[in-house]
Order: sequence, then C-alpha cells, then structure tokens
Amino acid sequence: MKILVTGASGFIGNYVLDYLVNNTNHKVIATSRNKEKVKDKMWYSKVQFIEADLYLSKSNYFKFFDNPDMLIHLAWSNLPNYNKSFHITENLVKDIHFLENILDHGLKQLVVTGTCFEYGMQEGELFETMVANPQNPYSIAKDALRKFLQIKTAEINVRLLWLRLFYMFGKGQNPNSIISQLEFAIQKGEKQFNMSGGDQIRDYLPVENVAEYIVKCALNLEAKGIINISSGKPIKLRDFIDNYIKTIGTDIKLNLGYYPYSSIEPMAFWGGDKKLKNLI
Repeated sequence: MKILVTGASGFIGNYVLDYLVNNTNHKVIATSRNKEKVKDKMWYSKVQFIEADLYLSKSNYFKFFDNPDMLIHLAWSNLPNYNKSFHITENLVKDIHFLENILDHGLKQLVVTGTCFEYGMQEGELFETMVANPQNPYSIAKDALRKFLQIKTAEINVRLLWLRLFYMFGKGQNPNSIISQLEFAIQKGEKQFNMSGGDQIRDYLPVENVAEYIVKCALNLEAKGIINISSGKPIKLRDFIDNYIKTIGTDIKLNLGYYPYSSIEPMAFWGGDKKLKNLI
C-alpha cells in the first residue's frame, strides 16, 4: 500500500513517519512545505519526499502525490494558538479545499487527526459517543472539518478515520508545552519551576505511543469513525510532573500556584480508551 503523510516537519509527523518506515513494509510518501526542515531526519532517505504547500491550488492533488492508497493527514498550521480566528477563516477553508480535491480524484482511505478539545468543557472520562461541544476556534474548526468529511466520505464510499489526540509529550515538542518549559528551566539551572496548582486531571502519552497508535489504527481496516488516542489513565498534572522529574533525576522543586488555572479547559478530563484498545 502507498501511504501519504502530511505534516512531515511537525512534532507528530516526525514520529509517525519514523514508525511507518521502521515497522511496516508500505511505501511511504511524505510532504511538507520545507525540505530543509526534514532532510536530516532518520526516515528521510526511506520515503518518497514531495516538497509542497498543500494549500497552493493544484488541479489534482491525488495525481500530484503519486496516487496514494491512504492519506494520514497531520498538517495544521500555527499551533498552539488555539484561540485565534484564523483556524476557522483560513485553516478550515484550506483543509476542506485540499481534502475534497484529493478525495474527488481517487483517494479511498482518509485518516485525520482531531483534538480532545472537540469535547469542550465536559468533565470526566470522555468517550467517542459523546456529542462534541467545541469552545475555542481551533476545536470549532476541527469539529467542522470532521462533520464535512463525514458527509463527503459517505457520499463517495471512502473510509474515514478521525483520531482525537489527547495530551502527549516527547523530544521536539512545542517549546510552550509544560514539559518543554520544565526542561528549559532545568537547563538554565533554575531551583524551582513555576506552574499552576497542578490539580488538573489529564491523561498523557509519550509521542512514540501516539505515533504507534495512529499507524495501527490507520492500518486496521475495521477501524472507522472517531477514536480517542489517549492513555485512559487519569493523573493530576503535579503528579505527572513529579514523576517526570524523578525519571530524569533532577532536584528542581515545583512552585505550585504561581500561575492561575486555565479558563478554557475543564479541571478534570481524560480520554476513554476502550475503543482504541479493541483495535490495537
């Protein structure tokens, strides 16, 4: 099978491509806007790389990307600015144009990453059967894209997989993530790490596991619809950070309560992983 992966230069894209080339025998096509960002990656020499801006109009994206059997669509610009309107006015419009084009020209299997923020302010264990209630522009745009694709793929009999990503961590993560900020503080020799009270309950997965689950779900032909990519194991943020500090062997102290809690996230939510476990 020939698999096209967008967002090759992104955090998740790098790990998905690494997993694909090291654990499957499929032909892999990777794409991003800038070859310079990826040409030193371990997977680069093992894939067919096509440098492209997905959102510069082409008459036939399916042909342009060498007629892939499956698309794993990870690309989404300018994260993590979740509250910016461009997610709706620009990213959503461009994604619909690109995906509709490649579907109309022959793509038969589509895998797209969504977000746990689609569940909105609902608390507790979140399941795929719950009604989405997105509250910020990023999640509103993702949810609208999902609804469009559900209609479109049903019309043309294409398999659609919508993977809702929960919290993840790993090398190469956005510098604004809490683990990246913690590691930066450690590198600077800080004695304490400023954070919120840490009572938020979330679930976390190493990005290597996230990539593995994305690929395994994509390749399982029984997998369809919405699937949470989550650990299913709720943990308080401060406990997660404490465990991480112990793992890397540093004595930095947590300065709890330095920052207020976020007003755009529930205090306690995590992804139910029953559907995921049944598939992988």
